[in-house]
Amino acid sequence: MTASAVEDLIDRLHEEATQDRPTAETPDVGIVMGSDSDLETMMTGGKRRGAYDAFVEELGFAEQTDFESPPDERFTFETYVTSAHRTPDLMTAYAETAEERGLEVIIAGAGGKSADLPNMTASIAYPLPVIGVPVQEKSVDSVIGMPTGAPLVAVDAGKSFNAALSAAQILARQHDAVRDRLVAYHEDLRAGVGNVSRDLHDRGTPAFRDREE
Repeated sequence: MTASAVEDLIDRLHEEATQDRPTAETPDVGIVMGSDSDLETMMTGGKRRGAYDAFVEELGFAEQTDFESPPDERFTFETYVTSAHRTPDLMTAYAETAEERGLEVIIAGAGGKSADLPNMTASIAYPLPVIGVPVQEKSVDSVIGMPTGAPLVAVDAGKSFNAALSAAQILARQHDAVRDRLVAYHEDLRAGVGNVSRDLHDRGTPAFRDREE
């Protein structure tokens, strides 16, 4: 990202914050990460499903890529790279304008031992809720190490899927449609466990294993 691109994004965020667009037309969730190398963990999760999978495949959200032209879906999220160390000005602009731009919750992920993006974003965006995602195991202590009075909710390393569900739970307190989708997702999980349990018991272990293979 060139310096001009950073400045363009900062200007864009501040300009969007002045538009006072209807809530239904703005992104509900912001997803930020410290580097595009975090994208696999933050969005698709690699072998483990990520936030994108949770929002799009399970909850019916859409990714909004144009602030002034929202997709048809009512609930949306946006994605940015806002490095705390390489582009602190962009990180600050994003966090400062998040609430005015209509966001209701932010998911922030970062890797390495100095995974400061979730913490700094939470401090600047306060009182907007921020959910931290340590991209790696070594990032956990940095993400969760907030002092008293500076809240940050965090999930376990790499579990951006759960961060998306937590963000949806926050939205569900005022949006019945999101609550219904969360309940339906949970019921699908429950039914899946019941089907597996019944199949294991009724078939017996050898036959069940053969089926799985």
